[in-house]
Amino acid sequence: MKGSLFSTLILFLGLILMTRVCHCYGGGYGTQLQQRFYEGKCGGNVDVESVIFGIIKQKIASEPDTVSDLVRLSFHDCFVRGCDGSIFLDGDNTEQKAVINQGIGGIDTINDLKDAVEKVCPGVVSCTDILVIGARAAISLAGGKYYEVETGRRDGVVSIKSEAQAAIPPPTMPIQQAIALFAQKGLTKDDFVVLLGGHTVGTAHCHSFKDRLYNYRTTQKPDSTISTTLLQNLQKTCPLNDETDNEAFLDQTPDSNFKIDNAYYKQILAQNGVLEIDQNLASSPQTKDMVNTLAQGPDTFQNLFGRAMVKMARIGVLTGTQGQIRKSCGSINT
Repeated sequence: MKGSLFSTLILFLGLILMTRVCHCYGGGYGTQLQQRFYEGKCGGNVDVESVIFGIIKQKIASEPDTVSDLVRLSFHDCFVRGCDGSIFLDGDNTEQKAVINQGIGGIDTINDLKDAVEKVCPGVVSCTDILVIGARAAISLAGGKYYEVETGRRDGVVSIKSEAQAAIPPPTMPIQQAIALFAQKGLTKDDFVVLLGGHTVGTAHCHSFKDRLYNYRTTQKPDSTISTTLLQNLQKTCPLNDETDNEAFLDQTPDSNFKIDNAYYKQILAQNGVLEIDQNLASSPQTKDMVNTLAQGPDTFQNLFGRAMVKMARIGVLTGTQGQIRKSCGSINT
């Protein structure tokens, strides 16, 4: 009995120590995600995360949209087959070709990062992890709170257009359905509200919300939940008979369009949500309390956003002998 109790105690203490040292998250085939996974794996003093951070800093200086591109890419990758880099694969029937991914940016940025990383650490770092590390860098450089990421993912080898179209929620999805979809991915209702805060940066094309401006749900009238000022501004951006697919900032706060902050929540409370799902987030009984909390607490959003990104990045990861480390993000190794 004493021996058994002693062994149990040692195992328990060992598990605590492992958690504190590597912050592991269970993966497949006995391998786990962990912070600083690539430390010591590239030879010399190469710090992959620092290499990526430096390149992202340069990108943002010339292309502020880099921040929203990588946040959106993270979501669109992880919700289809898990976080496996499948969205990067080129081809006529791949996820990139799905209507829901129309106009998605950031692919070129990931390819540039991959090229740079391969030069200093060939064949070691997955495209999937490059996105995770790159998104963290972009978020922190745009005013978000720096957070530790877990790495050790491998890349998938399958990418199908129809799967992306079915898995990624459209901007018209009802809140209840969206919450249920996130729950299927292991994300809570609060995770859903926090992750939608990624809309504090970036834009949406007219095709994503134009029906709200002129013919909402075939009423031949605008969506009554849009503020008068926003409606007028969006109608100028997206004229009724103009087929030009212009863009509008998802966060309508002046001088905050490229910043990771809680201004988005303040805007949707003021009926300035550009997308239908944004505006419904502020009014739904299931989510409005959390929206109010985040609108009133900038530090609360900053603390929760990074945690939610880490949690999302655990969806369906490939580790161990699963998948591969792609030589090029756009194609599988043959």
